[in-house]
Amino acid sequence: MPIKIPEGLPARAILDSERIFALEKADAEQQRVRPLRLVILNLMPKKIETETQLLRLISKSPLQVDVDFMKTSTHEATHVSRDHLLKFYENLDAFEDNYYDGLVVTGAPVEHMPFEDVDYWDEFRRILDWAGTHVFSTMYLCWGAMGALYHRYGVRKHVLDQKIFGVFPQRLQDEYCFITNGFDEIALQPHSRLADVDMRDIRANEDLQVLTWGEESGPGLVATRDFSEVFALGHWEYGKWTLAEEYERDMSRGLTNVPFPVNYFPHDDPSQEPLFAWRAHANLLWRNWLNWVYQTTPYDLREVPQLRAEKRLGTDRRYRRSPAGPRGDDFHTFDGCGYGVIER
Repeated sequence: MPIKIPEGLPARAILDSERIFALEKADAEQQRVRPLRLVILNLMPKKIETETQLLRLISKSPLQVDVDFMKTSTHEATHVSRDHLLKFYENLDAFEDNYYDGLVVTGAPVEHMPFEDVDYWDEFRRILDWAGTHVFSTMYLCWGAMGALYHRYGVRKHVLDQKIFGVFPQRLQDEYCFITNGFDEIALQPHSRLADVDMRDIRANEDLQVLTWGEESGPGLVATRDFSEVFALGHWEYGKWTLAEEYERDMSRGLTNVPFPVNYFPHDDPSQEPLFAWRAHANLLWRNWLNWVYQTTPYDLREVPQLRAEKRLGTDRRYRRSPAGPRGDDFHTFDGCGYGVIER
């Protein structure tokens, strides 16, 4: 939430430089408040589990959020009842005339397939194009992030021989970025994917910035310069037991390209309870995103198409320092533990 401060307070300049929302009295008195409108495109097979994970994070914000659920019409879900889908979900056709503050696009277990071979790829692109004129800011997760980066920015996806699986350190790239404000210099992030994105394509696109990066897992959080699109390549939304359930599932299928989950079970002993080591950063990421949307979205959402057309959506916050992250020294990886800063 923003803080209200006296006009002319010297600390204002410092707060602005640290990307902290501070409103002087005149601005605060003109601010209009309403609930945020959010729609979730749920592509995961276990829809109820994913709903619960996302709503748990959204609920940590002090803001009131109205949530709708969207599904694709070109793919039939098999892990949830038809009654549940009919009661709580709609296709894009039902949303086309609506405007939203935020859209969440989940992952899907199809990262090993070429995008064009996914049966709902054309519908996925249509939804993203709709969001480009009807949504203020979009949060993409895992495959959803890969698909959006490819469709909107031409960032290629590379299928991996072995799954990136476990909990990996991500190194903060800008301590004063709105989306990662308050992050530790090292943030742990779950990953579960058989593909990666091309860092050369990301670096070559001036509209994109890497917010967190890991030596083993690559970029974990990418965003556009105006934060109208945020791409989480990992799964901060995962619950404590999600990776364990996925590992048991993959082993029962006899998959040979799935390693034992890294940094997850204490002493790598699957008989022990996993360590829930990413929850704080997950909550902080979602609170930061929702707070940023709340502070910058128009009161009248019908203004979104014009703001997008004029490229006045959100704010253009470039790196405070690049690429060494928040540290001013020449800090490199400690032997054997994976901590440090991004490659130079």
